[in-house]
Amino acid sequence: MRILVPVKRVIDFNVRPRIKADGSGLDLANVKMAMNPFDEIALEEAVRLKESGEAAEVIVVSVGPAKAQDTLRTALAMGADRAILVEHDADVEPLAVAKILKEIIAETSPDLVILGKQAIDDDANQTGQILAGLLTWPQGAFASRLSINGGKIDVTREVDGGQETVRLSLPAIITADLRLNEPRYASLPNIMKAKKQHVTIKSPADYGVDCTARLKTLKLAEPPARSAGIKVPDAEALAVKIKEMGVA
Repeated sequence: MRILVPVKRVIDFNVRPRIKADGSGLDLANVKMAMNPFDEIALEEAVRLKESGEAAEVIVVSVGPAKAQDTLRTALAMGADRAILVEHDADVEPLAVAKILKEIIAETSPDLVILGKQAIDDDANQTGQILAGLLTWPQGAFASRLSINGGKIDVTREVDGGQETVRLSLPAIITADLRLNEPRYASLPNIMKAKKQHVTIKSPADYGVDCTARLKTLKLAEPPARSAGIKVPDAEALAVKIKEMGVA
């Protein structure tokens, strides 16, 4: 079985994003970037499937700027076998990403695609579902556990009020949730080895995909500062204060 894992370069989740003074977007100057955490979980699951003998090859792909090669090399250091970068400097919306992935899937013929349920920069949570629709493949979104059963895959997913397990025929699309696994750290020898590995560079035009933006961000703004709390002596005073505030 061959597994394809799309990964995205985003601001490191430990870094507090800064908004540009004019509100036109995020200030990325001198900001630490990293692999999207949900994609990291997806990659870990793919590598585990390879280590267990269920998969023979793990391919990682990213759509983004040239610096996304660093993210792909991290993926190689974690255990991926080869990497593809579809280089594009501007932001790429989920529909265009899904169209590119569809063409890469036609080219590489994976049996399974595992990707993060969403990227932490835009929180779109759309690419996996759109890709499944374009391919007419079954999908298991928000996966918290996977198991391979012959030509089928059982996906336990978190739903309102509990869990649901679905059985999908391969090929299929899986989107990873936080509780699927705990990603490994890449070892120093693997990091050094990954620096020498080849990354295939492509462009959206190679796949016949137009990445022209269909959405326009009008403005970004910080959320309002949280106001200080108010102490009241007893429940009666609390009821009065709530009524004054017009909450009840």
